[in-house]
Amino acid sequence: MRLFLVLLFCVLSVTTAFAEEGLRTLFLDNKAVICGINIRNFNAKDLNNNGIIESGEESGTFINAIERLDELKNLGINTLHVLPITPVGKLKALGTAGSVYAISDFTSINPQLVEKNSELTAIEQAKLFIEECHKRNIKVMIDLPSCGAYDLFLTKPELFIKDKKQLSVVPTDWTDVRLFNTGTNENLNQDLLNIHKRFVDMLIFIGADGIRADVATIKPYQFWVEIIKYAREINPEFCFLAEASDSWREPPSKYAVFTPYDKLLEAGFDGYYGSFFNLKDWKNSEQFYEHIRFNKKLLTSYPENKSVILSFTTHDETSPIILHGEKFSVMIAWLEATLPFNPYFIDGFQSGDDYIYPWANSIAKVSETDDNCYFVHRGKLDIFNFSRKPEGKNEYVKSNVIEALRFRTENSDLISKGMFTQLKSDKEKVFAYARSYHGENLIVIGNLDFKHPQKRITIKVSGLKKKKDLQVIEGLSNYKTQANKLLTDLEAGEIKVLRINNFGL
Repeated sequence: MRLFLVLLFCVLSVTTAFAEEGLRTLFLDNKAVICGINIRNFNAKDLNNNGIIESGEESGTFINAIERLDELKNLGINTLHVLPITPVGKLKALGTAGSVYAISDFTSINPQLVEKNSELTAIEQAKLFIEECHKRNIKVMIDLPSCGAYDLFLTKPELFIKDKKQLSVVPTDWTDVRLFNTGTNENLNQDLLNIHKRFVDMLIFIGADGIRADVATIKPYQFWVEIIKYAREINPEFCFLAEASDSWREPPSKYAVFTPYDKLLEAGFDGYYGSFFNLKDWKNSEQFYEHIRFNKKLLTSYPENKSVILSFTTHDETSPIILHGEKFSVMIAWLEATLPFNPYFIDGFQSGDDYIYPWANSIAKVSETDDNCYFVHRGKLDIFNFSRKPEGKNEYVKSNVIEALRFRTENSDLISKGMFTQLKSDKEKVFAYARSYHGENLIVIGNLDFKHPQKRITIKVSGLKKKKDLQVIEGLSNYKTQANKLLTDLEAGEIKVLRINNFGL
């Protein structure tokens, strides 16, 4: 089977996909602008605007998802992280459609994502979607769930860990999934390993460019060494992103193994999730600086290049609008645009969606699972039901995201290759940094206090002239320059982006 896939892939793809810059190179160069999408709601047709996809309405499919690709392309997206596309469990489930992370089969496509009136098979529809992405120079990274559905446990119990009573193990509060028995570094579960290899075969066959590994920490180091090596023998540009963070310290179950982020990078992963999602809790600029310094140092400590995603907003994170209002979303947009890592956001962030569903956690009349409740996580992208497409109405956020991503695209070398310099502020809640590359210079200043403004801020900028004019890219134009100093005020949660032309002249 694998030989057939390898030969077919080589014949169809080696002259096209490998001739271009692959996802792995794009990611390692910090030029991947990534949007996470859930096909099941990505382009759902909610005709009566009640937020739920009911009889007579159309849920998201691979076919109707194609309609939105130009929108993302025009936004500046060049990579999609597609949440799991595999069939989901229906027993002991959460939500009326089942969590997309409750995988019940590794080698087929979730029928919920398939256009029923199309003559194409499920695999062909998934392949067509990826082909249309590639036509627009958009790479596609597919999610690999970390745990199995209860349905899969019933048919293949040998793949799962069992407790002392020989019952399946529920990791932490993920009640709709069961913990796989991966084995140990010295004695891997070969059956589970081979099933994961078949998953890789399927992804490569449909043209995917990489894998985002859900909770990668709960599989052994050697497990990932084997999987990554297997994929790279077919496609050296196949990218692996680990859902792992430097702030994760323990597994979700006492029965699970735990491989920390640094060992995952050593095993071959190209990148991981920086703990940027903690920005909402950072009380001062030093916490912000420390995390950037930590990642810059970490990612240069391996023989091969590594990178990180700016995980401010993911499907596991509450909408920034709910956390700190629209100013927080705007700050995130410009941090994504100016920091030296790969931008990442979940679908709906670009329009200010708060992911509040009026029917949330109410009783449903119809369900595909054994759960008759519209289970959701408040303020987070719905992954449990057939729901509306992510679409906020905040024009202020939308215009800033568009402008920020356009800025990053137009200044790609400055952001991905330029020097990052921490600047000193006299206010502990104000961060400031400079980006510079071949005569291009940028200063970014932000207020981490989302309730109170910061007045009479002094930023030390070595080489800045007293009467230097700065171009305001974002924020208010309330600044003054002195020799080696920038003076300004910031509103609560404001971020200011300034370009300095002919710096130092």
